[in-house]
Amino acid sequence: FKPIVGMLSDRYGRRIFFFVALLLFAGFPFLYRFVHTPDQLVWLRVLHGTATAIFGPVTLAIVTEMSTQSRGARLGLFEMARGSGHLIAPAVAGFILAWSSPEVVFTVVGLLSCAAFVPALFVRFDESRREAVDRTGFFAELVDGVKHAATRRELWFVGVLEFAIYGSIYSLKAFLPIFALEAGYGVWAAGLFFTFQEATHLLVRPFGGRLGDRRGYAPTIAFGLMAIGGALVALPAAPNAGVLLALAVVVGIGQGLTFPSTVALIGNRIAVNHIGMGLGFYGALRNGGKVTGPIIVGALLQVFAAKLVFPGLGIAALLVAAALLILAAPRGRVQTP
Repeated sequence: FKPIVGMLSDRYGRRIFFFVALLLFAGFPFLYRFVHTPDQLVWLRVLHGTATAIFGPVTLAIVTEMSTQSRGARLGLFEMARGSGHLIAPAVAGFILAWSSPEVVFTVVGLLSCAAFVPALFVRFDESRREAVDRTGFFAELVDGVKHAATRRELWFVGVLEFAIYGSIYSLKAFLPIFALEAGYGVWAAGLFFTFQEATHLLVRPFGGRLGDRRGYAPTIAFGLMAIGGALVALPAAPNAGVLLALAVVVGIGQGLTFPSTVALIGNRIAVNHIGMGLGFYGALRNGGKVTGPIIVGALLQVFAAKLVFPGLGIAALLVAAALLILAAPRGRVQTP
């Protein structure tokens, strides 16, 4: 759904989709108290997911369009704020569940989502560029947007790259706890691994974005991949929980260096009237990695030991990093429509 929403926001502006997503985020949580069967839950989750599909590409496009300067740093700060919610929310929900019911948790989620309308009223939407672009028919513009996105090699490269990275990261989330128990690290080490990883990731993001703005996005992405790949190669050989947690920090550094530069690179190589479509396409590829990565790695773990699978993922990341440094992907600025 993300590429279509991105294209629609390119055509009709970001404002309407931004507030539609907020309405969905604010409204759906109050419906969970009426769920009584698994089927009802599945359908409500599908509908709730449309809010994420809208909000993701639209907010990235808004931040990207603020200026052509310092895009990486700006995107790093934005993702740092968004990721902080991912860190804090589960702990808050767990605390509420300790003394109340899941229905109360979702009610709190709905109220917090309603509170988001206050800062949303101060968001500025730059519609001048879209107003200056000649509009064709809806389907003609859809075809033009798909054709433009499909012919951007940077978009494909970055999208496939993030597909692989997120596939690896989400595979770690799925299987590292099992590996940690089998290796004797303990449950606490598996839990702290992801806390250390995500906290480091969020702290490094603004620095990684600024580094990409100043030194080039391709080299910054390459160094991030080296950190992730090296940590994955070393992970199965970690002699104790302390080293395991140190590797979690290295993975977080790699993520913080890589992700702001990948989005900024797309923003600099997509025509201004197709930024929403391009970022939606990129988001779809990235989420595809989240979905398929654990399935693929799970199948590999049925055949090979974890001490072979995780280093294999790391070596693949190191090879991509080497290719990036050798090929030196273009660092061009924003293209005209």
